[in-house]
Amino acid sequence: AAHRSLPFGTRVRVTRTDVNSSRVVCVVINDRGPFGHKSYILDLSRRGADWLKMVRRGVVPVKVEVLTIGKR
Repeated sequence: AAHRSLPFGTRVRVTRTDVNSSRVVCVVINDRGPFGHKSYILDLSRRGADWLKMVRRGVVPVKVEVLTIGKR
């Protein structure tokens, strides 16, 4: 996943919030971004987006919880 400010190696739990689903994926921050609109907080890999069933929509509301902080 890509995030603007979280250190590389940080593990986060991403939960999709716009559907009545318990779809959750845990990802590691390994890139910077997203570089689109300022309200975009996270870029997911294709596999993470597939798991959250968000590939067709592209942008969905999510909740992001930090599990462990990576090394700076």
